[in-house]
Amino acid sequence: MLRFKSVFGLGILCLCCLGLVSCNKSRQAMAGGDQATSGKPIAVRVGRVASEEIERRVEAVGTLLAFEEVTISAETDGRITEVFVDLGDRVQRGQQLAVIHPEEQQYLVDQQQAQFRQALDRLGLKNENDRVKDINDVPEVRKAAADLFEAEQRYKRMRELVVQQIASRQDLEQAEARFQAAKADHDYTLRQVQNLITQVTQVKASLELARKRLRDTVIEAPFDGLIRERMVHPGQYVKQQSPLYQLVNADPLRLRAEVPERMAPWVKVGSDVEVRVEAYADRVFYGKVSRMSPAVDEQKRTFAIEALLPNGEGLLKPGFYGKATIQTHRREQVISIPPSAVMYAYGTNRAFVIDAGKASARELKLGERIGNKVEVVEGLRGGEQIALTEVEKLDNGTPVLVQEK
Repeated sequence: MLRFKSVFGLGILCLCCLGLVSCNKSRQAMAGGDQATSGKPIAVRVGRVASEEIERRVEAVGTLLAFEEVTISAETDGRITEVFVDLGDRVQRGQQLAVIHPEEQQYLVDQQQAQFRQALDRLGLKNENDRVKDINDVPEVRKAAADLFEAEQRYKRMRELVVQQIASRQDLEQAEARFQAAKADHDYTLRQVQNLITQVTQVKASLELARKRLRDTVIEAPFDGLIRERMVHPGQYVKQQSPLYQLVNADPLRLRAEVPERMAPWVKVGSDVEVRVEAYADRVFYGKVSRMSPAVDEQKRTFAIEALLPNGEGLLKPGFYGKATIQTHRREQVISIPPSAVMYAYGTNRAFVIDAGKASARELKLGERIGNKVEVVEGLRGGEQIALTEVEKLDNGTPVLVQEK
């Protein structure tokens, strides 16, 4: 019985000790909380919320495209005898790129030339560009006309002689038959010559086509540009429409980008554009809006624009990804602050207004980037004093000490 009381008393003593320790820790925690609330002020640098008039700018992203790009193909069949340019070469309009063996095409030209010359001789023409002005001046027609005239005169004389009973009726019939034959021959000659004139036109067209095919054996650049790809080799036999080269004109370049539909009234043809590309992050390339789509994409709610960028140095290449800033000449009064004044936490942007030595948190709705500042759509007023440093340490009611710059 004595042992039980001793054990029970020891348990009561332990419980009392634990209670004293717990109370002591609670006092220490309370003392620590009071120190956090009323601790030393946090030193911060401050600035004023700016109210300024800006010129709105439209941000867009897009891809650089060649101003012109074409696949140069063979226009006639034959074997490639010479290749003059290769990948990356700069060429000028009319410069020879390759040659197809011209022998077969030359034979066709000679054949058509001979047929054309023969037809011209029959019409009494000397030069290729001569034309028949009067069909009656053609030698064959003149001869048929002369034969007709002679037969007609003989028929008339014979008819008079028959009336005078000098010639027989049989002689008159023979003269009349010859006259009718000459008349038919004259009509036939007129039709033949008319057909020959038409034939000359056809032969001339065939000759010009043969000459064109002969010229097509020399492959020329259709415009100034750069060889993007060579797809032909010496000795290769090519057919009509076989691809030989890909040629691009990369000066200027076209930037095609998408702009949100709400900004449609802001963007105009002729607006200045600044473009940045990853390959030259420290440079800005300048151009102008050259084209705008007349319709909005119903899925993306954007419309396409194109800007022309001079590329005389050849730094930009088709296919580059570009970030464009379009000047709009639309001026508005906005509120702006430095990005360092903004703290992002738990899905919200906040800034701290400094008033009477304490910080007051404000939730912000931000707009676009304006140079080295950011637009504040909601949350601040122009002229308010805000913290620029140590914002991650601030909260509502935190005492602050304003530092001099």
